[in-house]
Formats: sequence, structure tokens, C-alpha cells
Amino acid sequence: MQLFYNADIDSNTSTLTFDKIESRHIVRVLRKKESDILHITNGKGFLFDAKIIIASDKKCLAEIIKIQEKPKPWSYYVHIAIAPTKNNDRIEWFLEKATEIGIDEITPIICSNSERRIVKLERFEKIIQSAMKQSLKFTLPKINEPVKFNEFINQDFEGTICIAHCEEQHKNLLQSIVKPLQKTTILIGPEGDFSLDEIKKALNKKCIPISLGESRLRTETAGLVALNTISFINQ
Repeated sequence: MQLFYNADIDSNTSTLTFDKIESRHIVRVLRKKESDILHITNGKGFLFDAKIIIASDKKCLAEIIKIQEKPKPWSYYVHIAIAPTKNNDRIEWFLEKATEIGIDEITPIICSNSERRIVKLERFEKIIQSAMKQSLKFTLPKINEPVKFNEFINQDFEGTICIAHCEEQHKNLLQSIVKPLQKTTILIGPEGDFSLDEIKKALNKKCIPISLGESRLRTETAGLVALNTISFINQ
């Protein structure tokens, strides 16, 4: 299945006009013709089948002929708050793979030891959209604006909130504290780890200190290990 994404389509939409870039891809690259069926999601748990009415590479027009509800295949909610990496490719790799595995929400957090403090959110959104389509998922993860650690930690959180850090302190294995079907927020620090002050503030906010195993992991790897652990627990 070739999956397309359009955030504006809903149950009231009868026809859909693709922009020039998408139209060219549909007609010139995929060689779709009039009466061919396209599959589209709005990233909100729905799949739309649309029949091409006008196969123009400048303005392809399709008619919605079928709507299916496609709830996400996991019943828990996971939010990863992760520090952007110095090498942008690495955090982009995390976004792609996290979307493929299944994640609900991502927040870039700017920490004391962060080497990257500016992110291109529009670029992040495109990577997530592409990964959603490639992995045939119908719910688009929420990507939040970057926020400073102190602002993030002062929010009120639902469910379990954990912080993964490298200091020699008592920590629980993630799999020992996460329960199925619950909402979990996990904080993943930058290459230089969270500062001692940040760890203290997190613990004061009732964050549970966690370990992801014996190995010291890169930021993006730690995020995926945490996400995959939660996914495994919920199987």
C-alpha cells in the first residue's frame, strides 16, 4: 500500500486536490491513472480510499469513496522528552525509528549540557510524517515545540514520569516499574547527561530514576531502548 498524508481531510471531505508536488509524484512517478485508487490518512486514526477523477501532474483530483477508522495498534501512551543531539542526523534517526515502533508524543528538551539548542521543527514534522506513511500507521505522533528543561519539569504530569541518567545513584530498571496500559513520560538527556541540578529537580518532582541496562547509550539509542521496552511490556 502506498499511503499519502493530508491533515485537513475528514469525514465531511468529498473530494481532494493534491498540490503540484504530490500530483507530480502520483501521476509521473507512480504512474497512476484516472479511476485508480489512492490511500490517504489524516494522521488521526482514519484511512480514506479515494478514486482519481483527474490524473493531472499539476493538480490531481480524487473523490473519497470509502472511510475506515484505524485506531492505533497499541493501548498505552508514551511520551519521550529527549535532548536534541549535536549531530542532527542522529535525532532525526530517532524520530524516524520511534514513529515506526509506535510513539504518541515527543518533546525536544534543552538542557544545561545540550550542545544543540535550536531545532528545525518543520523538518522534524516531515520526518515523522514520512515514517508514519512508510510504516503504514494512521496516527501521527505529536511533536512539541522545544522547551527548556526547567519549564518542562515544572508541568503537571499524568501517569508515570521517569528520568534516565548516568549518575551512580540508585535507579530502577525501566521494565520493573512500567505497567501495561498506563501513560508514561521518559526524560532522555543530552550527550553530556543531565546536570546534577536537573536530576535533583526531576527527583523533587517525583520522577523515578531509571536504568536502561549496563551499557552507556547514546541519546538517540537510549530513547529507542526505552520506547521498545515499553512496547514489549505491553505485548
